[in-house]
Amino acid sequence: MLGTIINALAIIGGSLIGLFFRKGIAENYREIIMSGVSLSVVLIGIKSALGSNNLMLVIFSIIIGALIGEFLKIEERLETIGKILEKRVTAKSSDTGSFARGFVTASLVFCVGSMAIVGSLESGLTGNHQTLFAKSVLDGVTSVIFASAMGLGVMFSSAAVFLYQGMITLTAVFMKNYLVPETITHMSSVGGLLIMALGLNMLKVTSIRVGNLIPGIFLPLVYYLLQQWLL
Repeated sequence: MLGTIINALAIIGGSLIGLFFRKGIAENYREIIMSGVSLSVVLIGIKSALGSNNLMLVIFSIIIGALIGEFLKIEERLETIGKILEKRVTAKSSDTGSFARGFVTASLVFCVGSMAIVGSLESGLTGNHQTLFAKSVLDGVTSVIFASAMGLGVMFSSAAVFLYQGMITLTAVFMKNYLVPETITHMSSVGGLLIMALGLNMLKVTSIRVGNLIPGIFLPLVYYLLQQWLL
């Protein structure tokens, strides 16, 4: 869990820096910075998505995951959590609504990428935290930009990262025999598609409910488990 703890702290630290400089950054500069970050997020997503050579598994994972996520209303629940936090830690202002947007967007960006999946699995399987340490640096820098553009909600995404990556790390400890490299590659590929969708949302090209696609990340593992039990 050390890597996940460091990752959460990096997001908090980066967010504090971003909030400190927020008022000193003109709106037009914030917008162009966010556009650049959004394009970078799309690129990262594409690169990760192309890792799998089993396109049908990735496609079905996305489709079935979307059905599960829509039924569970994952994105709606994330937004609700963001709004509850907003009411408790901020006063009503013209900035109302940006807290929840920052919380949801940052939580998804930091959680669904391949580094979050692979790093958390490595942490649980081998005790190697190097990937999560590298992710901490990237997330820390990104959170500076996000917090300067979207506000305080970004800092609270650290809690979502801690819970999400912590869950994967603990699960890996008990499922070492099933988490083969091929399965991890497929999971990362699905996560890459979600990252790409997030980038397009941030560019306001699409309005995909990415949170509802999250279950798809774990379906390649379910597929592998079924293969082992049925064959």
